[in-house]
Amino acid sequence: METHFKKRIGFLSFGHYGTGRGSQTNTAADALHQAIDLSVAAEELGIDGAFFRVHHFARQQAAPFPLMAAIAARTSRIEIGTGVIDMRYENPLYMAEQAAATDLIADGRLQIGVSRGSPEPAANGAADFGYHPLDGETGADMARRHTATFRHAISGAGVAEPGEHAYMGGERLLRIEPQAPGLSERIWWGAGSRATAVWAARQGMNLMSSTLLTEDTGVPFDQLQAEQIQLFRGEWAAAGHGFTPRVSVSRSIIPVVDDTDRRYFGLRAQVDGKDQVGMIDGLLSRFGKSYMGDPADIARDLANDAAVQAADTLMLTVPNQLGVAYNTKMLANIAEHIAPAIGWEPATA
Repeated sequence: METHFKKRIGFLSFGHYGTGRGSQTNTAADALHQAIDLSVAAEELGIDGAFFRVHHFARQQAAPFPLMAAIAARTSRIEIGTGVIDMRYENPLYMAEQAAATDLIADGRLQIGVSRGSPEPAANGAADFGYHPLDGETGADMARRHTATFRHAISGAGVAEPGEHAYMGGERLLRIEPQAPGLSERIWWGAGSRATAVWAARQGMNLMSSTLLTEDTGVPFDQLQAEQIQLFRGEWAAAGHGFTPRVSVSRSIIPVVDDTDRRYFGLRAQVDGKDQVGMIDGLLSRFGKSYMGDPADIARDLANDAAVQAADTLMLTVPNQLGVAYNTKMLANIAEHIAPAIGWEPATA
């Protein structure tokens, strides 16, 4: 039976930390504790989700499951997820155990975004973690193989031959434990192009689209992203999966309402507001614009953003290094003055 999703908003944090000017997250401990506190505050505001980007060999959030489990223990309603985990770096069976345990602590609120990853500081970080492509594979192929193994494991399928001390319970192969019912339908693929969105639909994964696409057709970013979403949904319908997929897009949204906002973002608000085209990983890419300035203007522009309207979930990238108080105020302004323009209503317990 299909489920039709209401419009949701969540925050997306990159978990930066360091001693730069104005930073409120001087250490990794600061960033982690503040991520928990911001999630609690976001739940109180009626925000629907708390999501975290995963990077390696950088002063950013890296190991998401301890953080998400801690947030789960401090909250009761808000979704908790990743956006996204680089699957080149992952042991898929151990990740399946961590994900299932975290989802059980969260009472089924976990949303796991995965992908082939983005450029990293390390020359070959996945190899440093002990993971190498098979003969003829690329790093992207390895990420997809790891994802397939992970999804197979969380589905409850057997993955290991039993040994002499195994308690079989009627099963030929041993499955990972614990198992988290329903988690299989809460896996998202971070797609950077129309082709990868179509691939994700064929695999039966939800779609997580970012503020950049690794292609450019000359049309505005929101229209290209809306086309990506349309292709995803068309392929999903043709595949005949047994549930309705979810689709998220990310936007940088900064309402400028007081002197603090103007000090941090006033100049950028005057010059931002246009798509950018550039190269990433050797591919001509289109980057979506930032929404900064008067809340009424942002609300109007978001209501006309084709991809925001097409998606069921909007991820709000947050400047986490400015601290919990600033980001809570920013989310409150978005919730009150901007998000209703796209059809969002605050969640209730």
